[in-house]
Amino acid sequence: MQDFINAYSWVNIHFLLKGFWITIEVAVVSVILSFIFGSLLGTVRYMKIPFLSKIVGLFIDIVRNLPLLLIIFFTYFALPKLNIHMGIMTSAIFGLTIFESAMLAEIVRAGIVGVPKGQLEGALSNGMTFKQALWHIILPQAYKKMIPPIVSQFISLIKDTSLATIIVLPEVTYRAQIIYAQNSKAIIPMFLALAVLYFVLNYALSIAARMIDRRMRA
Repeated sequence: MQDFINAYSWVNIHFLLKGFWITIEVAVVSVILSFIFGSLLGTVRYMKIPFLSKIVGLFIDIVRNLPLLLIIFFTYFALPKLNIHMGIMTSAIFGLTIFESAMLAEIVRAGIVGVPKGQLEGALSNGMTFKQALWHIILPQAYKKMIPPIVSQFISLIKDTSLATIIVLPEVTYRAQIIYAQNSKAIIPMFLALAVLYFVLNYALSIAARMIDRRMRA
């Protein structure tokens, strides 16, 4: 019990929470960017624009089949060799955004395909252009169906922020490692603290998603 009391001292908790805030910052920015780019990539792939859609499809297929850790390594260690320099947090966000955008792109494409073709045909017969029909008719219906898989992907993204530990991003997992490196008896308390923090964040996101889903279906 004394080991837990020592591990959860105010100094350690404050140190962890500062890292948890960094985790939230990286996750929020990555979620927003990946949603925007993922939606764009998925829509372009669905539209089958000559040449462009094939390039986008190839990009998506390559990224989806690469380990996220490799992408993070590339953004932080390889890009500087090409005279592209980014800070630790920017590299983490860039790597997460690239990977999650590719994953979300397939979710978006599948969601659009899942909308009955009659919806598009009806919109076009009423004088809408293809882009207008896609924006006003198809995408709103598709996103309603995509909420569960998109939220699941966002939850995975939040958990994947811990991989940025490898490039010394001072997020919550990295800070927990520092604490139990100084005191081996703090390993279990730190793992429990990490479990609680990640659970609270992801569970809150799940609840918010369910509320949005109910409102959209009402």
